[in-house]
Amino acid sequence: MQFGLLCLAMPVAMAQEKPIRPDWGTRLVEAAREQIGVTTLYDPTYTRLAYPGGDVEPERGVCTDVVIRAYRRAFDLDLQKLVHEDMRANFAAYPKAWGLKAPDRNIDHRRVPNLAVYFERRGAALPVSQDPADYRPGDLVAQMLPGNLSHIAIVSSNRSTVVPTRRLVIHNIGGGAREEDTLFAFRQTGHLRFKPV
Repeated sequence: MQFGLLCLAMPVAMAQEKPIRPDWGTRLVEAAREQIGVTTLYDPTYTRLAYPGGDVEPERGVCTDVVIRAYRRAFDLDLQKLVHEDMRANFAAYPKAWGLKAPDRNIDHRRVPNLAVYFERRGAALPVSQDPADYRPGDLVAQMLPGNLSHIAIVSSNRSTVVPTRRLVIHNIGGGAREEDTLFAFRQTGHLRFKPV
């Protein structure tokens, strides 16, 4: 009789030991949120980076660095390497706004249009929408700031206190990584959902 009770108790104990893993969007948002208070400067300076896995100092960066670091931390996905390899093989598919004649592994992945093209080439593009319900945690939003400056942000799991249906974004638009209510503050040029395999 005691043996039977022990056998019944074992599956319950085993089930409790296996933690529920958050979905990919939640993992990406958490990795982005970890940068708040660490990355405190906006610094677009061209920097020679190690390759693969290169990064600027953690206290500095730009909007793309938030995305790059979040994917690296959440999924061990190296966008520096992935973008560089795709640009080497498909250079004509990428923007020529910088006058480059060949890929540059130090900067290409840190440029919003290049990241957007990389994600689009992987089937991650979604329609741009003004409906807050279309945006999920972990989505990426490309925007055009005043002065024709491209920008990218990660859609957060947190919501606006002003419009509760609207999600916040995590980005570095100046002053470091922050979580702010700017999902629709600037003209959107892209909506991406890049779920790692």
